[in-house]
Amino acid sequence: MKKKRRMRFETAAIHSDGGPDPAYGAIVPPLYQTSTFVFEDIGKTKGYDYSRSGNPTRKALEDTLAVLEGGKAGFAFATGMAAETTVIHLLKQGDHVISQQDLYGGTYRLFESVMKCFGLEFTFVDMGKRGEIEAAIKPNTRMLWIETISNPLLNVVDVDMVAGVAKKRGLLTVADNTLPSPYLLRPIEHGIDLAVHSTTKYLNGHCDVVGGAVVTATNELAERVQFLLNAMGTCASPFDCWLVLRGVKTLPIRMEQHNKNAMAVAAFLEKHPGVTKVYYPGLKSHPGYKIAGKLMKGCGGMVSFEVKGGMYAVNSFLRKIRVFSLAESLGGIDSLAEHPATMSHASMPASFRRKVGITDDLIRLSIGLEHVDDLIEDLAQALKPA
Repeated sequence: MKKKRRMRFETAAIHSDGGPDPAYGAIVPPLYQTSTFVFEDIGKTKGYDYSRSGNPTRKALEDTLAVLEGGKAGFAFATGMAAETTVIHLLKQGDHVISQQDLYGGTYRLFESVMKCFGLEFTFVDMGKRGEIEAAIKPNTRMLWIETISNPLLNVVDVDMVAGVAKKRGLLTVADNTLPSPYLLRPIEHGIDLAVHSTTKYLNGHCDVVGGAVVTATNELAERVQFLLNAMGTCASPFDCWLVLRGVKTLPIRMEQHNKNAMAVAAFLEKHPGVTKVYYPGLKSHPGYKIAGKLMKGCGGMVSFEVKGGMYAVNSFLRKIRVFSLAESLGGIDSLAEHPATMSHASMPASFRRKVGITDDLIRLSIGLEHVDDLIEDLAQALKPA
């Protein structure tokens, strides 16, 4: 039997959804906007019975994400936090998790304010330092949790190193791969057990849906995640899956432009007298520059920077932007600016933010697909002293 050739990423993003539809030949997967499915006979279905357990539209997205991440199975969730909540329930009371310290504020809140109440333990370390990870491992440690590119400081984690530490100790590894997307990095291919996404961001890319995803490296993990998804009811709706699936088809071309625009913006900011520090892995000044070059085919569309002049300058900048919009979230076609200390990371205690380097004068930019000259001109006028 002739072996099926593996499709390249750009082709897989378009053709991994199972289409064209066998019923009528629709090139776009149909939207099965239904809660329930009719049984053919007692105990006999056509593969689906209730949309919480499974839905053809959701399956098309899940299969596509599994192919793009290089995993065994994919699962679509109502939000990125629903995906993370489901994954953390792979653990039990008394288990210990070592997590990245400069992580998304919503993830920190889930761990510290919710899951601790159910008996899980968390330690936050610098995931760029093997010694810190190994020193934090305890007899009850069960999981290492990383962000492949951290939010909002854009530190790049050496996933090869983290996977090596975990395999040596028999620990489960979870990588939030939202910022690079599978187009730039596929952590499962580096030994990570579960890749997590907020599909709200780059996978969807159009700022019109919220969703989450998990891709597993093994069939055993797939069975466990499917059980939790069904039992907890954290799945995505058919229409949201249809929207994300539409977005995924243009992911490669969007990511190329995000990369290009972000690199130009980061280079501009690095030379601006009103900016004291720029965080972007594509800059040689970034501590993760070499790791990013080793692991990824681009550094993504996120740029963070510290503005000179404290909160007065921060407020002035955020009120003067015109092409950029003051808003949370990221990864869409529209360029956004936000202030982590009062927005995406406000749930972190101020003392913890300061400890990990999320300063009050830090601004995070999500670089969209507008013409880069318009973006730079907008930043230049907003950075002028009031």
